[in-house]
Amino acid sequence: MKPEREARARVFFALWPAAETASALQAMAGSLQPRFGGRVMRMDSLHLTLAFVGGVPRARIPELIAAGAQLSAAAFDLKLDVLGEWARKHIVWAGPADVPAALATLAAELQQTLSEAGFALEARPFVPHVTLLRNAACETRRTPLEQPVRWRSDGFVLVESSLQPSGARYLELARWAA
Repeated sequence: MKPEREARARVFFALWPAAETASALQAMAGSLQPRFGGRVMRMDSLHLTLAFVGGVPRARIPELIAAGAQLSAAAFDLKLDVLGEWARKHIVWAGPADVPAALATLAAELQQTLSEAGFALEARPFVPHVTLLRNAACETRRTPLEQPVRWRSDGFVLVESSLQPSGARYLELARWAA
């Protein structure tokens, strides 16, 4: 008999925008699509990833929730004023020219807490961004946005991602207020 495979979940920590902010981001994505092509991200999927954990055994989700609960996130204002393009990934995104200290601190503390709890994360620099378009024809560059989107961050979430033919579907597993 084959051993049963352990149930796994694909998870990440993120900032999740309020409906008004998500609507502004989706409108921006729609206005950029004629220029870049690609697929506009659904409004309910727009987020800013703080830490991508990846596939973990479902039995470890309580550890992730405990790790998130250890952090005390301060509320902060985020100004998405840069349009970024990653040609290799075919992604167009919006991000901040100046990363608020509270955001950088939250991402660093989250990374440290997860590492101490035994979760292996990718070792790459934190580039705060919201993906607007996928499968886009773009270059690798950053340009200022004429009309920045303002975002009041009042906490963060742990989310499970399930990949579907129509794109990823997200389920909030935990939320922490600032």
